Amino acid sequence: MSHAAEFRDFNRYYTQRIGLLTDRYMGADRPLSESRVLFEIGSGADVRDLRARLELDSGYLSRLLRSLEGQGLITVRAADGDRRIRTAALTPAGDAALADMNSRATDVADDLLSALDQPQQDRLIDAMAQVRRLLRLAGIDVAVAEATSAPARACLSAFADEMRARVPEGYDDGELVDADELTAPRGALLIATEHGRAVGCAALRRLDDDGVGEVRHMWVRSDARGIGLGHRLLREVELHAAAMGMHALRLGTNSALREALAMYRTRGYVEIPPYDGDIHVHHAFEKALRTG
Repeated sequence: MSHAAEFRDFNRYYTQRIGLLTDRYMGADRPLSESRVLFEIGSGADVRDLRARLELDSGYLSRLLRSLEGQGLITVRAADGDRRIRTAALTPAGDAALADMNSRATDVADDLLSALDQPQQDRLIDAMAQVRRLLRLAGIDVAVAEATSAPARACLSAFADEMRARVPEGYDDGELVDADELTAPRGALLIATEHGRAVGCAALRRLDDDGVGEVRHMWVRSDARGIGLGHRLLREVELHAAAMGMHALRLGTNSALREALAMYRTRGYVEIPPYDGDIHVHHAFEKALRTG
């Protein structure tokens, strides 16, 4: 069975096992979609944030909110000071409905777990955490961005801020690679985006006409670390470099960035003598790329 078929088979089993196929989610009088929106509203939520967080079409979300309003479970009103922003909040009936839903969900989870002994429960929870990390990683978009765009400037600024905070010699924004070097055919800037928010970046520039490139400005947002995004960004840069005709990549890093050192070695980069005079580079690496 292919990976895609295994994935679909698991989804069919799981959705049926926890009762997602009925209009009475957890035995309540509302489907999963409404129950999830109710849960996400919690103590209050910006409707725009809800739409981004749940990745719902604005029209569909509006229908869900109107249904919950009609049931007396939420109120939706313009935010104080800016009528363009709408906020949703639970009514007392909504608070009670959410508490009931949470209690039902806990009972279902406890019932499922009770059939397993403690080591089996531990293995299941660990496996679920791994699945969540990998699904999150798979859901992040990585694409080339204009080096002068607002997301690009924000990512590079975040990289510079982190360097200032972590390397003892400090860092100046003027040390960032010029935008024209990160624009085809000289290079590229890849940005990782999750729910419309930039969570990482990696820059690629051509060092010479002999097919050697350089990776610069690798950065991952703090709340997106630990899921493998750095490895994915590096792999995407390598693929992009090979497509641009580069046969090798170089990079340098600071001794203070221990996790970066470990990642480069894991990805097959071999340490070489420093190839430029960058004061931040204590370790230089190179990797041959597969081409063709």
